[in-house]
Amino acid sequence: MKLIVAITGASGVNLGLKFLSLLPKNIETYCVISSNAKVTLSIENDKNDLIDLNHITFFEDNNLAASISSGSFQADKFIIIPCSMNTLAKISVGISDSLITRVFSVMLKEKKEIVLAPREMPFSTIQLENLTKLSSLGVIIAPPIIGYYSNQQTLDDMENFLIGKWFDLLKIEHNLYNRWGGISENKSNI
Repeated sequence: MKLIVAITGASGVNLGLKFLSLLPKNIETYCVISSNAKVTLSIENDKNDLIDLNHITFFEDNNLAASISSGSFQADKFIIIPCSMNTLAKISVGISDSLITRVFSVMLKEKKEIVLAPREMPFSTIQLENLTKLSSLGVIIAPPIIGYYSNQQTLDDMENFLIGKWFDLLKIEHNLYNRWGGISENKSNI
């Protein structure tokens, strides 16, 4: 599988980096981190360095001539995590002024699997319209909404749950969270 991961400037850039770090090494992975994502990372982490991921090929967002910007590259799947509202607005109307938005445009025209993890709350009506439009085109909308299961008590547990859900959508095997086993009929709901 050829997977392209984009990280944009919404809050939660760490989720994108953790997603990359948990990907199986046998997946051919390419990544674009926007300049706004780098700024957000420095604000949220009080540091400017990115984690070392030698098995991933990185591209600058201003490199519109990168191999991943072409349909002939034949990537299989694309995820934007987190997806900023600026990126959402651009891709919903076909603006391709960065490598991230260009890759989206190519993946959409090639009818490849695309997952967006929009990071905003609450969503405005315009944002909801953009998400609805993209969903109607086959894009999977999967915002980082945590589960409240009793075995997910720490931030790390909650992040693993989110990343596991995104892995599920991309058909990547994992054991990042416990699968739902149902509620025993002998247990009370309260």
